Amino acid sequence: MKPGTASQTAVLVCMARAMAHAMAHATTEVTRFSDPTALALLPDAARARVERFQGGAPPQTARERIERRFLVGRSQMMVARTVAVDDAVRAVSSPQVVILGAGLDGRAWRMPELRDAVVFEVDHPDSQRGKRARVGALTQAARDVRFVPVDFTRDRLDEALAAAGHDPAQPTTWIWEGVVLYLTRSDVEVTLDAVARRSAANSRIIVVYASPALILAVVALLVRRLGEPLRSAYTADQMRSVLAKYGFAVVRDETIATIGAALSPQLAKATKVMKHLRVATADKATS
Repeated sequence: MKPGTASQTAVLVCMARAMAHAMAHATTEVTRFSDPTALALLPDAARARVERFQGGAPPQTARERIERRFLVGRSQMMVARTVAVDDAVRAVSSPQVVILGAGLDGRAWRMPELRDAVVFEVDHPDSQRGKRARVGALTQAARDVRFVPVDFTRDRLDEALAAAGHDPAQPTTWIWEGVVLYLTRSDVEVTLDAVARRSAANSRIIVVYASPALILAVVALLVRRLGEPLRSAYTADQMRSVLAKYGFAVVRDETIATIGAALSPQLAKATKVMKHLRVATADKATS
């Protein structure tokens, strides 16, 4: 991420969710997906581009054609990814939810299941600045939302969460969606160490990560141009091992392709090349 600017990959992901919300019922037959917050959370220029695409306006340039094609493909992946993460959150109903690298995530404003939960949105202050200015247009679904600005180059996650009122004696659901691949393995373990120390029994962590694959080389070229290079990939066994090191036992780990195939025939076709993207759910031991 470039200093002084919000994460551009977070904007692209939110654009894809906004496209997916408009397309979901018509093109993927997945009624379980819905994200009415995505369009409102986008910066003005990105929102205008999505609205133009949704309105059927033909692309004016080669760049617009490429972006539109990318967003349509990405939106179908986001349906599968979002449904998997949402289901894992709903299944445990934790009193605290911490979103690591929250970006333009809208769960605190769209999930009624969080009505009794305190949601802690952890992200770089440059990314949080614009989001905080835009959430006023949304109706809050969570009991409380607390923004936790953390610059991982100088701030400690443990201390920042403590200052925001996170209670390590209460179960927490941790959402780590699409962030791990931008971190070194050392940074991943530093974060997991802080998570483990603040996780009571019955806490849960949901990790979206990438496994080694040739397609990552193509993705790496795109995100490197945005100043957010890929830094790590894990096999399912490696992810299971690193989570176990910090007291979390994997209860489910599936590829986006498998998740998509279970949701609809259209998503099965659209996500079949996404076997390198995985969603792991792991629970903290009760003793």
